[in-house]
Amino acid sequence: MTNLRNDLRNIAIIAHVDHGKTTLVDQLLQQSGIFRSNEHVEERAMDSNDIERERGITILAKNTAIQYKDAKINILDTPGHADFGGEVERIMKMVDGVLLVVDAYEGCMPQTRFVLKKALEQNLKPIVVVNKIDRDFARPEEVVDEVIELFIELEANDEQLEFPVVFASGMNGTASLSSDPADQEENMQVIYDAIMEHVPAPIDNRDEPLQFQVALLDYSDYVGRIGIGRVFRGTIEVGQSVALMKLDGSVKNFRVTKIHGFMGLKRVEIQKAEAGDLIAISGMEDINVGETVCPADHQEALPILRIDEPTLQMTFLVNNSPFAGKEGKWITSRKIQERLDAQLQTDVSLRVENTDSPDAWIVSGRGELHLSILIENMRREGFELQVSKPEVIVRMVDGVRCEPVERVQVDVPEEYTGAIIESLGERKGEMLDMINNGSGQVRLVFNVPARGLIGYTTEFLTQTRGYGIINHTFDSYQPVASGRVGGRRQGVLVSMERGKVSTYGLMGIEDRGTAFVEVGAEIYEGMIVGEHNRDSDLTVNIVKIKAATNIRSANKDQTTTLKKARLMSLEEALEYLADDEYCEITPQNIRLRKKILDKNERERMAKKKKVAIEE
Repeated sequence: MTNLRNDLRNIAIIAHVDHGKTTLVDQLLQQSGIFRSNEHVEERAMDSNDIERERGITILAKNTAIQYKDAKINILDTPGHADFGGEVERIMKMVDGVLLVVDAYEGCMPQTRFVLKKALEQNLKPIVVVNKIDRDFARPEEVVDEVIELFIELEANDEQLEFPVVFASGMNGTASLSSDPADQEENMQVIYDAIMEHVPAPIDNRDEPLQFQVALLDYSDYVGRIGIGRVFRGTIEVGQSVALMKLDGSVKNFRVTKIHGFMGLKRVEIQKAEAGDLIAISGMEDINVGETVCPADHQEALPILRIDEPTLQMTFLVNNSPFAGKEGKWITSRKIQERLDAQLQTDVSLRVENTDSPDAWIVSGRGELHLSILIENMRREGFELQVSKPEVIVRMVDGVRCEPVERVQVDVPEEYTGAIIESLGERKGEMLDMINNGSGQVRLVFNVPARGLIGYTTEFLTQTRGYGIINHTFDSYQPVASGRVGGRRQGVLVSMERGKVSTYGLMGIEDRGTAFVEVGAEIYEGMIVGEHNRDSDLTVNIVKIKAATNIRSANKDQTTTLKKARLMSLEEALEYLADDEYCEITPQNIRLRKKILDKNERERMAKKKKVAIEE
């Protein structure tokens, strides 16, 4: 008979973005009594990064643990966004069960499907938590039916289909087995009990030779790389000499200098860990995800973990605009190179390639969000840089050029469905499903080439007047669609002068397009200051001041009202870029500019290009 460690459970919390898993973990931590009564715990305590807090998303997987009765429950809070799907996949290898959190109103969303598919592939035991039961228009029973349909669609086995369902409100810290909000118990006892009852306990094979596999990386200035993973077999102790089975087949020997376990939000130093434990170990400088630690005299590697390949790339460059060095602290190529190298220490889905120029790098990631969060972190740290338009990575599959295709789910009021179907059709989208649940809302499902979605969000929000919700997740690589797919249709307004934007200058372009800058902003020649009404670029002077005259104007005393400028966020700016443009990013500003700043030089290059095409 197999021995089990009944004092331990390892689970991951998985869900679509914003379905409340981080809030749920907060409550599980609070109610487990892990914090002293006088200890202040922030809301969404698991999201430690500023950007995670601001955007309400989880970017990095987080480990925590709670004590429940006589057992320790290790909980991994995973990212819900598909750009961080690599983390989700590796975490599934570390746990024995998952809590699938689904919003009681929204139901199953694209990332619900994505994370559940990963869990079922690893044969994990799911517990479904229908969260936000107290929401207006919550429809818990219909959502459970949707979840069952999704399980069947993803070919869950009979055992996985027998999942328990808990109805909860993460915000209120309540849960119950009944779908009626009035029956909510005042704590989350039923979730702890469901975990203990339904999640399998780890096998106790501590007497066998050690096997520990790294699933996540951390980095510390004091001890270097830290490998976080699970002890699958045997025991590991501080001071022990072990072998590291590298991905390339080589073996390195090292001594374990420190082991940390998890309790609450803290890492706790421990001397020894046994089969089933989730731990962090240090002492090996170049430890990588997927590598196995085992005894030197019993070298047996676990199967290598698959890491999702990047699907999007962009060029990072040293800032060379006329305003370079004015606002940032770190502006040299050496500093940018060091920062990208540091990112590679912990971000296994990122790739950085050098180019012919020492001032430019090709950076590849899992998607726009993945790369924009790296850029946002860099700018907050004081870096200045420029980036090019994001481009999808085309791969050869069986001799055919293939591009990434996304599964897109759109929820919109009925009257906007025609416009959405048409606009996604223009972007080579293929409609897979259309569900009208009779409430005036329609759910549309498409497969769309990833390059067709770059820059689509702004158009989508305009088309649906802000009432639409769009979600997408990577689906597959498919043969490259022919013809133009998406891209910006409008031209831009480009400044011909350097100086401060004047009211008079802005008034002069009001009927030509939409301004991106406000009065008083510093601009330079070649900087993009607005969007043109037409599909061609137009050079404008918006720093000019009205000439003073001694003739009194009839409408002199009327106050001038300018249309509001459209100020872009980092993501919007990246999506907006065309091939001949850069986005200049500094700690204080995000500016769009032409690669060639001089107007005459730009026109000369455009003519050359035209001649080359005609030939």
